[in-house]
Amino acid sequence: MNNLLKDHSQARNPVLPLLVRRPATAFLLMKVSLKRLDDKYHFLGTNAAGNTLHLDTGPEEGGSGQGVGPMQAVIMALGGCSGIDIVSILKKQREDLAAFDTEITYERAENETPALFTRIHVHYIFSGDLNPDKVRRAVDLSINKYCSVARILEKTAPITVTWSINGQDFALTPNS
Repeated sequence: MNNLLKDHSQARNPVLPLLVRRPATAFLLMKVSLKRLDDKYHFLGTNAAGNTLHLDTGPEEGGSGQGVGPMQAVIMALGGCSGIDIVSILKKQREDLAAFDTEITYERAENETPALFTRIHVHYIFSGDLNPDKVRRAVDLSINKYCSVARILEKTAPITVTWSINGQDFALTPNS
């Protein structure tokens, strides 16, 4: 690491402080970029792989409605993060997942700036030849252990979780 510091110290690299390791903590340096596309609030976010996401606000907030709102993107990230975990876990368990959808409802604080999330409810919809205990375990591991987005959001809002398997309803409880 000292060579890295020495090699880049003369270049005055603004990213350099991010590359220094903290004691006993390893981390990854990642980057996304955003480009403003109009004279309102429409942005195009791009990750290092070139994948894109349009962000905007609706006309009622002065935007043009050409993308998802930033807080909607955060909620979508929760669904994507936990969904990837769940699919990965179920694949490792050799479960036959025919279809998988996620619906998330949420509330935000009214008349507050910033308007943080106050409640989040995630509902997963599974179909296939699935063992309910394995699905429960996958959902629990994702929400309570692996999903970074859930871990961040749970600091400001309670997250409740339900799911259905082929139309049969289940819920994640604190002692599940």
